[in-house]
Amino acid sequence: MERKRDMLEDSSDRRVMRRFDMRLPAAIRLTGNLADEFHIETQNVSARGLFFYLDRSVAQGSRIDVTLTFPPHITLTDAVRVRFAARVIRVESPLPSARIGVAAAIEEYEFLRATSGSEFATALKQQWTSGG
Repeated sequence: MERKRDMLEDSSDRRVMRRFDMRLPAAIRLTGNLADEFHIETQNVSARGLFFYLDRSVAQGSRIDVTLTFPPHITLTDAVRVRFAARVIRVESPLPSARIGVAAAIEEYEFLRATSGSEFATALKQQWTSGG
C-alpha cells in the first residue's frame, strides 16, 4: 500500500501546470535534423509541456523543436506563433500498428511574430518565467 501511495504522489507531482485539451496543428523537428519535419496535431498543451501522437518512434530524452500557432479564439487577440525547444520525457507505444504518444517538456520558447496588444503572449510569457 505504501508503494501505491508513493506512485500516486510521484505522478501528481509531474502535473504541476494545468493542461488544456487543444487540438492544434504543429510542426515537429528532431533537433539537429533539419531535413525531417513532421506535421502533427497536439492533444493537450500546458505552460510547461505538450502531448501529441507521432507515426514514428522517437527516443525518450530526444530534443525536438515544435512550432505552433495559437489561434485568435484561444488568445482572444491576434494569432500567436510560438517555437518551443522541448525534451521528450515519455513515449507511449500501445500497439505496433498504432500511433506513438509523445509527452515533451518545454525547455525554451520564442515568439515568432510579435503582435501588438497581445495580452495572451504577455500572460503566457509571465507564466513561463514565474514557473506558475
